[in-house]
Amino acid sequence: MSLLAGKTVLVSGVGAGLGHQVAAAVVRDGGNAVLGARTGANLAKSAAEIDPDGARTAYRETDITDEAQCGALAALARERFGGIDALVQVAAWDSYFGGVEDADFATWQSVIDVNLLGTLRMTRACLPALKEGGGGSVVFIGTQSAVAAPSQVRQAAYAASKGALTSAMYSLARELGPYRIRVNTVLPGWMWGPPVQAFVRFTAQTEGVPEAEVLGRLTERMALPELATDGDVADAAVFLTSDRARAVTGQSLLVNAGELMR
Repeated sequence: MSLLAGKTVLVSGVGAGLGHQVAAAVVRDGGNAVLGARTGANLAKSAAEIDPDGARTAYRETDITDEAQCGALAALARERFGGIDALVQVAAWDSYFGGVEDADFATWQSVIDVNLLGTLRMTRACLPALKEGGGGSVVFIGTQSAVAAPSQVRQAAYAASKGALTSAMYSLARELGPYRIRVNTVLPGWMWGPPVQAFVRFTAQTEGVPEAEVLGRLTERMALPELATDGDVADAAVFLTSDRARAVTGQSLLVNAGELMR
């Protein structure tokens, strides 16, 4: 039997990278995937690649800072597939760089509104369907930088917002446990996909060195001699949505090829 046979998983933040890989893994493993993101063209492209005949996907443009749009995406899942069994919350703002000394705290507030409050908005929108179904799973995509800052880039606002989200996870796991709703977080490190590929290309061009040299600086810290991929992180998230993880809640799972061990 497929891992997610008969289950419907809502995936936010579906673009060219991790969100697409999560949705693809859901369909691959027998589930229905309901896709949300701000850009309709990305959603249409992703759905067509994942599920050409459209039988097991649905999508709607969704900005997770808008509570009504979160509710509309959850409603689409119920209308199309009869309910929601799991949420994988990928949508995030990770493109603001810098530390505290050069911080624009208005931008920090916006980052927190997306990464922390937006995630909680989307979660709350899914709760009625999860409860009606007798429980399910919520998976937050966090970041290793929330627990160990990388030396190559400074993303203090992103790390702080994701750290707050991981802390919120513990409270949600307790609050929602009586409804048999599990809440967990996946913490990726360096993840080979479009953003890291762009970083490697840019760094190599800026420094005038081969891309392999830049990539080698990243992988030399890994226990496994390679970066995890978007697909690896997606597989971890899908495992946590499945019944194979029925006794796992309130946990943070590092997917980082062994760069950081805890």
